[in-house]
Amino acid sequence: MLIFGFLSNKNMEYFLVVLAALAAVEALDNGLARTPPMGWLDWERFRCNTDCTNDPENCISEKLFMAMADRMVADGYRDVGYEYVNIDDCWLAKERDDKGRLVADPVRFPNGILGLAKYVHSKGLKLGIYEDFGTKTCGGFPGSEFYLQLDAQTFADWQVDLLKFDGCYSDPRDMQYGYPIMGKFLNMTGRPILYSCSWPAYITNYTAIRQACNMWRNYGDVQDSWDSILSIVEFYGQDKGNFSEAAGPGGWNDPDMLIVGDFGLSIEQQKAQMAMWCIMASPLFMSNDLRKMPQESKAILQNIHAIKINQDPLGIQGKQVFGIGNLLVWTRPIMPKGTTAFVVLNKGTGGTPTKLDLNVDLLGQNPSGYNITEVFDQTSLGIFKPSEKITISVNPTGVIFAVGTPV
Repeated sequence: MLIFGFLSNKNMEYFLVVLAALAAVEALDNGLARTPPMGWLDWERFRCNTDCTNDPENCISEKLFMAMADRMVADGYRDVGYEYVNIDDCWLAKERDDKGRLVADPVRFPNGILGLAKYVHSKGLKLGIYEDFGTKTCGGFPGSEFYLQLDAQTFADWQVDLLKFDGCYSDPRDMQYGYPIMGKFLNMTGRPILYSCSWPAYITNYTAIRQACNMWRNYGDVQDSWDSILSIVEFYGQDKGNFSEAAGPGGWNDPDMLIVGDFGLSIEQQKAQMAMWCIMASPLFMSNDLRKMPQESKAILQNIHAIKINQDPLGIQGKQVFGIGNLLVWTRPIMPKGTTAFVVLNKGTGGTPTKLDLNVDLLGQNPSGYNITEVFDQTSLGIFKPSEKITISVNPTGVIFAVGTPV
């Protein structure tokens, strides 16, 4: 078992280069994430709440994750594709054990991560965990620098199914070596562990990132607000460097969590986030309290027609094709061949729906036309020829999410 703690900084740099060369021989090939992963993640909703004395129902503890696993099964989330229950930061004890291994906080996780993994697996779900490439996690707990291989094996021994690997308290110059090496070490354990990277949040090299990771965060943390959602959508719409081309089966751009069912979004805005995350072929990781979900929010998250578009096997990330005033228009080719999903998003807050005459040839040139269906409620909008226009009326901070199928 290789632990990096004995290396000087100079030797560490040399060793990382050597290991990176070895890792580059074989790109990430773990057979995972052939469609965007789906699940639940605690961070946006529960943050780093470690006060289990005064807030036992909401602190970062095995009790919280077991409760969410229970709800994912009982309330139907698992049945529509949400399968990962993910622990984010602040699960750790403040120190490693005497063998250098990570330790879960013994008070908040009395059965350890392995015990929690077995519980989650018994529900037909998978367990994800969080660590950091640096010396400390963002929350100040032990990081993985100098312990990459040991930590990878520890996660495998604990029967973990996903690793979210952050980048706080690290040197971004080392990421081009360290992130691929950690992916290699995960594969060497023999356990399929989906690898979620924060690498592009610090350094952007999407060719290398695509080879090393199953999904990757490339923007700031989502917050519980419409402004936050809109800033992410606009970043993805700009698509600087054409990062959308890196997405596809096995690897995905990750705009961060779904906040549907939390406090900051109206129902229209919740539908808008769900539609945009589906058109962008994004991982769908909810961060909410599944014990207190409004029925309308639950219906949005479990809409099988929206999820089907997100999970389309072609795996092509949608793109913004144009904007006019407060309206943004996105398209995404999906199966069957010749079918196009599209979103018209209204950024406006004026209180009145905005109309748009949309050219149907945006969907393609099938001479027989397209049967256009709204996604969320499956309402037929009609059959249109490519030479025709369809009039779209979009509510403020809302969307029209539809599919055009060749006739």
